[in-house]
Amino acid sequence: MQPEVALHLQDDELLDVLTKTGEKTGVSKPRGLVHRDGDYHRAVHVWIYAESTQELLLQRRADCKDSWPGLWDISSAGHISAGDSSLLTARRELHEELGISLPNDAFELIFVFLQECVINDGTFINNEYNDVYLVTTLSPIPEEAFILQETEVSSVKYIFWADYKSLLANGDEEYVPYDVSGQYSLLFDVIEQRYNNDIESRSLDLQKMLNRYAFIHFDAELNGLSNADKEALSLIIKASMAIEEIFYEQVWHGNLMLRDWLKEQAVASDFDKLKWMYYSINKSPWSCIDDNKAFFTTADSAIKLLEKSTRPAPGWKGLEYRIAFPLTKPPGANFYPPDMDKMVCIMKSKLQTSLTYSQEYGEFLTKAAELLHRAAEKTDSSSLKKLLKTKADAFLSNDYYESDVAWMELDSKLDVTIGPYETYEDGIFGYKATFEAFIGIHDDVATSQVKLFGDHLQLLQQNLPLDDIYKTGDVVAAPIRVIKLIYNAGDVKGPQTVAFNLPNDERIVNERGTAMVMLKNISQAKFNHILQPIANICINKEQKEYIDFESFFTHTICHECCHGIGPQTIYLPSGQKSTVRLELQELHSALEEAKADIVGLWALRFLITQKLLPRYLLRSMYVSFLAGCFRSVRFGLEEAHGKGQALQFNWLYDKEAFILHSDGTFSVDFEKVEAAVEDLSREILTIQARGDKASAKSLLQGYAKMTQPLSSALEKLERVQVPVDIAPTFGDLDLL
Repeated sequence: MQPEVALHLQDDELLDVLTKTGEKTGVSKPRGLVHRDGDYHRAVHVWIYAESTQELLLQRRADCKDSWPGLWDISSAGHISAGDSSLLTARRELHEELGISLPNDAFELIFVFLQECVINDGTFINNEYNDVYLVTTLSPIPEEAFILQETEVSSVKYIFWADYKSLLANGDEEYVPYDVSGQYSLLFDVIEQRYNNDIESRSLDLQKMLNRYAFIHFDAELNGLSNADKEALSLIIKASMAIEEIFYEQVWHGNLMLRDWLKEQAVASDFDKLKWMYYSINKSPWSCIDDNKAFFTTADSAIKLLEKSTRPAPGWKGLEYRIAFPLTKPPGANFYPPDMDKMVCIMKSKLQTSLTYSQEYGEFLTKAAELLHRAAEKTDSSSLKKLLKTKADAFLSNDYYESDVAWMELDSKLDVTIGPYETYEDGIFGYKATFEAFIGIHDDVATSQVKLFGDHLQLLQQNLPLDDIYKTGDVVAAPIRVIKLIYNAGDVKGPQTVAFNLPNDERIVNERGTAMVMLKNISQAKFNHILQPIANICINKEQKEYIDFESFFTHTICHECCHGIGPQTIYLPSGQKSTVRLELQELHSALEEAKADIVGLWALRFLITQKLLPRYLLRSMYVSFLAGCFRSVRFGLEEAHGKGQALQFNWLYDKEAFILHSDGTFSVDFEKVEAAVEDLSREILTIQARGDKASAKSLLQGYAKMTQPLSSALEKLERVQVPVDIAPTFGDLDLL
């Protein structure tokens, strides 16, 4: 093809026209008209960086280019065609221009750069949003390995990154200009910061992060188990290990390889050991209690060799690169393409059917199913046998209805929860569930003590602070099981749960209600190592006497019960039947956690007024809740529990139910707290009943934020290094 023909076709390439702030207008135009009219549009910049020489790869633009002909420029770049994704474009341009084929995990999006300029005597107007990617290779790519696209690239060269920055800063006319004193300095800042080799300070930072967790060892007490159940337990734990593999894959596409790399490297140095330890807590390179920001960089990541990503070169084994990950955790985890925006997700979901979990994770689920079937043959508990069989079948069929029912009916000394349940990782829609496993020993005495809450669930439902038109009918009493946790796996990263309320299937919730599992040994450890120290620092001395484990544990029970009441299946103003989860989408998790918390407080007071609970709990539950606010907000405001807790604290503080004293401590105004709790309960329940996403967004934006009172309390806790949460380990299971 002649160069002029290629240019003509490029001018006909359709680009999405954007607003000045970068949103799609819904209009697409030929490339030539976009640059003639100065329309805003999108493109990609791909930089290849070689670690061993600290050099960036540059290409010399072909002399036939309509912008900056013959000048040295980015490794690879190109427009994002209408309907295409950014990452797809980055991969395509790199292949077309340089002959390099790389998978998604080689590309790290480091920033978005808006370039606004006019060249060619005013005939070429470039208003371009550029997604800037970095590909990190171990060494330079040999010149013989490139296949250059003659209409785009005339030659390539490597240059020391600091020299290149200096040339740009001095306006060297042989190089396409970029303002390195402005936003584009981020490229060079990233490289400089990553390779400054200040291992000592980085090690100290990681050690501080680790110090936020109290490492607690739990011995497995299997005295109550029959020999048959002990044999079954060994197989169930192995099935849980398969579930663990699925979760790693669900979080991020490169997670399994990164995990294995970090584990292997952990013996290399103290710094590598710290990286592995903190990664093991978070199960990803993003810190759960730091708003999911990365705690190390792509420069610390796993190395991958591709032997056929370029043309062969003499004596070169192939391209070695670092598996890239973004500095902030992708909101869609590994459920959706990493650069696909929400509207594109919606459109594509209408055009194609997604793979089911049984297909996507078939290798691991087949193994887990086989192990659960074998465990079912070993156990002498009929209800556990039914659960294990139906769960194994569900792993292969993707139909979890029967297994969820069997889980609710479980009546066994060995308590097992395993499967896909929570949707917190899906930050785009809140639809996709992650796999998890909790295995424990049933606590018969404690379970009998908490039966009261399940027995009075219907009474609570009837008396909710919610208009009667929104109240649903009968609620089936939620059975409550108290266990001592002996093993967990899968989605149990970061802050540890003290209870869970399942299933989340609205069909079962409407037909049977929910069941609750309380992890009493985890609750006790959190109270001893976290809540009590927080109270000693943040609660006014006049009210410290009200902090006790009974109040903390009782509210936890009520929190989980309240997940099972209130709006579930709803009717929209149009008359259409829907669910709260579907309507509130990504806002559902945070608002649901806030609902369970605040309605749980309301429910405790209601049960006390009905003389179903002792009155001495009244004040202690409010003060213990106040102390718990500081515990949960420390998880970060990107996490559903932390966001929900910030909403509640700020609401109650705004209503003067919580008081900040001159010494920096807090107390509860017992005269105002009851009304404030009921008002917030009504607000959240009404939003859920209406499926009112706009009001949910407004409420969260207004209150689920870091305010000065919260910030000052957290700073005090940071100074004295009160742990944020526990990091459990479990013992003696290797003897099974």
